[in-house]
Amino acid sequence: MSDVSGVTLNSAFFAGQSGLQRASDGMTQAASNIAQQTAGRQQELGGTSQSGSLPNSSQKAPANITSDLISLNVNSLNAQASAKVIDVANDTVGTIIDTLA
Repeated sequence: MSDVSGVTLNSAFFAGQSGLQRASDGMTQAASNIAQQTAGRQQELGGTSQSGSLPNSSQKAPANITSDLISLNVNSLNAQASAKVIDVANDTVGTIIDTLA
């Protein structure tokens, strides 16, 4: 019984750890994208064209920033869910130890 439970718990811990790592990577990427877009927009604002309007590339920025903000939120929720998986696996190990002791 402990072998089967061990495999299942190891899988749960691994899934939680992998989920946390993917969420962290996703948040890092989205935050980096937002920082790059913000810096690019600030440079464009400093270097406006003669007519005073921004170059066409800046018109795409709000949609990209929005999708990156959504990505941050989704990855945050994924991290919380992965942490919950680890917490439940940990509680399960505690229960098994208490039962066997």
